[in-house]
Amino acid sequence: TAADLGRFAAFLMAGDERVLAPATVAEMRVPAAPAAEDDPDGGYGLGLQLLRRDGRTLIGHTGSLPGFVACLWIGVEDGLAGIALANATSGPSPSAVAADLVRIVAEAEPRFPEPWRPLPAAAVDRDLLELTGPWYWGTYAYGLRIVADGGVVLEPLRGPGRRARFRALPEGGWVGLNGYYAGETLRVVRRPDGRVSHLNLGSFVFTREPYEPGDAVPGGVDPEGWRGL
Repeated sequence: TAADLGRFAAFLMAGDERVLAPATVAEMRVPAAPAAEDDPDGGYGLGLQLLRRDGRTLIGHTGSLPGFVACLWIGVEDGLAGIALANATSGPSPSAVAADLVRIVAEAEPRFPEPWRPLPAAAVDRDLLELTGPWYWGTYAYGLRIVADGGVVLEPLRGPGRRARFRALPEGGWVGLNGYYAGETLRVVRRPDGRVSHLNLGSFVFTREPYEPGDAVPGGVDPEGWRGL
């Protein structure tokens, strides 16, 4: 029923520790294979269909049998789900109807952002806190910040660029959950004396200063250091 699919949509957005942890459900939403040539806006996660439409990524699934068609699309960032059920075999696409429902409500009643709340002091790892702040890939400035579940976000400090959220791994480091770095491992590389040298993200090296002398910058560093033109 529509009510059943509504409850399922809520689960696919937030997870439920009695079934699957939120982090596991989030992994299900990550693209598991590239989009097909004949369907560049579609794809699959783990058991979930993915659709890029109207500037947003939708997750869910379609379903059909002769005489019955259905679709559930969820806009996680908007906190919305569109459900379409029909006793039909052909006709208007339930996929388009469900996607339109998400778009219409998102545009007419945009979601209020959650109020900012500081993390409890006891929940912040001091070693992790020292990693926050600016990092440089070449001369491109990025910022690393902590999120509430112990993960981190790496994002450009200005302008467009590759932004990704990372989930902490039990053995150390983090794994990318979305964007260009989905599935890539972010780890801290330390010097022999234990001080942080740089961040390694799938062979991308981030240093505290642009082309910081003495760090492992691919291609090496000019002895005179980095200089703007």
